[in-house]
Amino acid sequence: MRIILDAFGGDLAPLEPLKGARAAVKEYGVEILAVGDVEKMTAVCRENNIDTKGIAFKQADGVFDMHRDAMDIVKKAKDTSLYVAFKALADGEGDAMVSAGSTGAVIMGATFIIKRLKGCKRPALGMLMPGKNPDGFLLMDCGANADVRPEMLSRFATIGKVYMEKVTGRQNPRIALLNNGTEDSKGDDVHIRAYKLLARDKNLNFIGNIEGRDILNDEADVVVADGFSGNIALKTIEGAAAFMNGEMKEMFKSGLGGMISAMLMKKQLKAFKKRMDYTEYGGAPVLGVQKGVIKAHGSSDANAFKNAIRQAVKYAENDVGETIEKALAESESGEENA
Repeated sequence: MRIILDAFGGDLAPLEPLKGARAAVKEYGVEILAVGDVEKMTAVCRENNIDTKGIAFKQADGVFDMHRDAMDIVKKAKDTSLYVAFKALADGEGDAMVSAGSTGAVIMGATFIIKRLKGCKRPALGMLMPGKNPDGFLLMDCGANADVRPEMLSRFATIGKVYMEKVTGRQNPRIALLNNGTEDSKGDDVHIRAYKLLARDKNLNFIGNIEGRDILNDEADVVVADGFSGNIALKTIEGAAAFMNGEMKEMFKSGLGGMISAMLMKKQLKAFKKRMDYTEYGGAPVLGVQKGVIKAHGSSDANAFKNAIRQAVKYAENDVGETIEKALAESESGEENA
């Protein structure tokens, strides 16, 4: 198994991507093709004692700027590490890829360089999120498609179902539609019509609408959303987790009683912090394209890159793309007016 890594994508590149690659090679037995300025990468590895066994390097002279037009990745940024990584994946030099670069560019590259699966008009970002269930839940879409049609939401549900079954092993996952109420009449016209499409698809374990306050409570395994609402939900959960961790740290540092309590609860606190840590979940797969593309968080550290590589390995090993294409063909929801 060989995973392609955009080693110059993200705020902490190339050190953290390379440290994550080293950890992934050691833990998962995977090979890594790191893309970027080879001279700089080898110097970083040498200066930080990063063993390069299992890591190959591929030259790319430039870096895709986060503020650049996302569509530039298709034709105007062929010297960047992100484009070269996409081209290497398309040419079969690896089985999947990971990048912490521009979200828009990653989505555009996955859509137009790797290409969409048959039956998927708009790929989506799916993100495993922390919650009451220790294995989390899949939020989909969480940023790729702000404007959606009802049939797109129904396809997101089918795609999310396959991902959860294949990558996490959760069979017949419960699927819910993120909305501003649980009644089937709630929401705007798009969500009301999407509800009807989801309800009529017998291949889905659709449990109805879900409100934002309930998505962490293990009431659904896949939460389907438009990219606008999904991204707000994602950022809100990330912010709430950071706030809670900070407040708890201050609480246990304040006074002797707090410090004693922290010592007594050290194991439980460590487990809670790990559960709420986004780096443990890796990144967001671009679902609906022909090969595995994992979008890691822009501020990913080595642990996050390691886990994003783990996701890429699981995606490739379980033939997720092929299974999604088959599931879309068998979907009973179909077009709205079919």
